[in-house]
Amino acid sequence: MSAAPAEETRTFRAPGRVNLIGEHTDYNLGFVLPIALELETRIRTTPSPDGQLHIHSAARDETRSWPLADVSSLRPQGHWSDYVIGVAQQLIQRGFDIPALHLHVESTVPEGAGLSSSAALEVASALAFLQGRDLDRLEIARLCQRAESDFVGMPCGIMDQYCSLFGQEGAATKLDCRSLESEAVPLPENAAFLAVNSMVKHSLGQSAYRTRVEECAEASKALGITSLRDAKLDSVLATPMPETVRKRAIHIVTENRRVEEFAAASRAGDLASMGHLFRRSHRSMSQDYAISCPEIDFLVDAAVAIPGCYGARMTGGGFGGCTVNLVASGAVKGFSEAIREAYRKARGIDPQVIACVPARGAGEIQ
Repeated sequence: MSAAPAEETRTFRAPGRVNLIGEHTDYNLGFVLPIALELETRIRTTPSPDGQLHIHSAARDETRSWPLADVSSLRPQGHWSDYVIGVAQQLIQRGFDIPALHLHVESTVPEGAGLSSSAALEVASALAFLQGRDLDRLEIARLCQRAESDFVGMPCGIMDQYCSLFGQEGAATKLDCRSLESEAVPLPENAAFLAVNSMVKHSLGQSAYRTRVEECAEASKALGITSLRDAKLDSVLATPMPETVRKRAIHIVTENRRVEEFAAASRAGDLASMGHLFRRSHRSMSQDYAISCPEIDFLVDAAVAIPGCYGARMTGGGFGGCTVNLVASGAVKGFSEAIREAYRKARGIDPQVIACVPARGAGEIQ
């Protein structure tokens, strides 16, 4: 497909996301319940008269440039621009020509916080390269996922990219990661969701993520199924497999159930049940899936002791990043002050507290 003429400045945006519950279930074809955030990545595009592709990061004050003819053959460099180039290559494989552009990238999604800064960059890049050319949103989500998995090398599920494209104002999105069917889940009006950024990200994160993917595959093989989405808890407990692998499967099976129960509790406005499910989810992630860390465990324990907090859990890939907290609407200010003070006193770090307001999905800014 020929490139669309880039004759003017255009700006495209894609939000980050916070996953309320359903952690590491996406690549096991299970259920997740994310919300798109007001935090977003914006890419401003202008024509590139020299026929090259230029990508500039405002946060790093850094520019990378390539001749258009070279883009399809570039290899990953372990650099932030890999996310953009991976998307460009997926579009080229899909039959789209990449126009000669300057891409100016700005983002309010904190990196390494488990709020999906990578998917926001991927989706904004896809829209920037498309320049308004028509492509089904689900196909955009799929190709952005492939860019991260095949080019960047992170074997992620589709939740982040899907949520960035299909996010809705005022509701969470319950996604079936096998059928890719979703439904809006209304959130109680008398409660707020707050992300607390631990401001740490342990280097174990990426390697451990890949290991968890492999362990889930091993559990599925032992159970004789293609995905842990179809696993039953009784079978997981009875089937011979390494105990570490069994624990990973227990988390996935029980976490899928918690997504269903949380969605039902949210529709009913049952904050106590929602908070209880948050706490159970975090205990499973910490003990069975082993993806938490001391800083995150501290933030969860400190949060649930603060008046007005119904529950807290880690969100994102693990080993740092953010917790997500369910807090009564009238307690938001007091909670924010108390959790910051507790973390400063214990760890000497001032955490970032982020209001998680459900936002619309990606698009062009007119």
